[in-house]
Amino acid sequence: MNWADALKEVSGIESAGAAGEIAGVEYDSRRVSAGAAFVAMHGGTTDGNRYIDAAIAQGAAAIVTDSPAAYEKLRKEHPEIAVVRVEHGRRALAELSAAVMGHPERKLKISAVTGTNGKTTTAYLLEQMLRSVGRKCVLIGTIETHVGDEVRVSPHTTPESRDLYEIFADGVRTGATEAVMEMSSHALEQERVWGVPVDVGIFTNLTQDHLDYHGTMENYAAAKAKLFAGVGASAPRVAVINADDAWGASMSKAFRGGELMTYGIEQASAMYSALAIRQSASGTRFELCTPRGRGIVESPLHGRVNVYNLLAASCAAQARGLTLDEIAAAARGLRQVPGRFQAVASGDTGITVVVDYAHTDDALRNLIALGRELVHERGGRVITLFGCGGDRDRSKRPKMGRAAAEASDLVILTSDNPRSEEPMAIINEALVGVHETTTRYIVEPDRALAIAIAIRAAHKGDIVLLAGKGHEKVQVIGEQSIPFSDGAVAEEILKEMQ
Repeated sequence: MNWADALKEVSGIESAGAAGEIAGVEYDSRRVSAGAAFVAMHGGTTDGNRYIDAAIAQGAAAIVTDSPAAYEKLRKEHPEIAVVRVEHGRRALAELSAAVMGHPERKLKISAVTGTNGKTTTAYLLEQMLRSVGRKCVLIGTIETHVGDEVRVSPHTTPESRDLYEIFADGVRTGATEAVMEMSSHALEQERVWGVPVDVGIFTNLTQDHLDYHGTMENYAAAKAKLFAGVGASAPRVAVINADDAWGASMSKAFRGGELMTYGIEQASAMYSALAIRQSASGTRFELCTPRGRGIVESPLHGRVNVYNLLAASCAAQARGLTLDEIAAAARGLRQVPGRFQAVASGDTGITVVVDYAHTDDALRNLIALGRELVHERGGRVITLFGCGGDRDRSKRPKMGRAAAEASDLVILTSDNPRSEEPMAIINEALVGVHETTTRYIVEPDRALAIAIAIRAAHKGDIVLLAGKGHEKVQVIGEQSIPFSDGAVAEEILKEMQ
């Protein structure tokens, strides 16, 4: 794209110099190639303006900076480089990326899911529903990214805008017309999704998490609510809000778009509701009641939490034009999301072992309640293994300890991703909540050993819940990411027991 044309779409304060065709947009100087534009912006942990010289050495033809000092220095020392000063670096990155990549976001109908728990599952379910009627999709989320039939690794729940627009562009080239994405509170607050035109916005729930970043629940909720007001774009055409959640009303109040769709189980005022819920070994069945009629939804997914996920996805699917019959047909063939209540092959041991991403007190309660449902008839016990992440909200640790202990028969406390913290220091903070109950517990900081203890403590008919890491394939200890999979470790132990 011609630099002069690209500049028309960037909210710049002042500019100097000229460039011809721009070969691409980068915010990481290591990825800059000849003819690219480099956006230097202040981030949460580093300042991209420190890497302007590196970007120029790599062949950058233009620099966008949010630093007045960097702008003046460039004008003096590199008059041959086109330079623009902007107030908001991340907004400029989004604006420039969208322009240079041909505005792929305008060629997709985008559904975005926000909330503490259920984002990944709801996004996966909605994508499957859309695919069931022949629509080509992009999926962007915590576990992986789908571009048509291609599966890519997801380094972040919500990427930086430049990477996001590139995924959209790749999707459009494959014929995609729909995009389903998770929008984290960090991405909304930091405006990584600036300019993304959301058609359907979905709110799952809000429970304590990420207060190390947001500070208070009110700030956390305000970040989530930005989805429904629009971030550098119009508000969503449709908002899908969980009416049973205590924060649902504030999300509805923040909505500045067109149609509001509320869903729930407990709220009689919810527009879309699940009635006559039945759980069985084969899955879940309920009657979906909507202003447009009623239908029976049957799914292989288990548990009350997945009733909410199915409701959210069904509402969004209907907002995207699917009929009740199409939604019901899609629900019957839904696949479980990796790392979300994912069973590990246990052979003839008679023990059920499940891997799950639950890493908040609310998610642990939901996970354990589902485990209890499945072993109730056979009189089995629930054994829960969990840890708390290091360098994250410390105040939720005792709450997680209590949530695990008050509903389980045995708790195994271990390490999750300790990062820069000492594992035992984290465990001791979680133990405060465990000690508020009389539940038996075992402490083992080595996660692999802890998984072995949990599984070997189980008897036939018991369920072992390995919580916290889910789909993750590494454990972060210090600055190292060490290969580690709860599922793989559990499989090896179960094989030894057969």
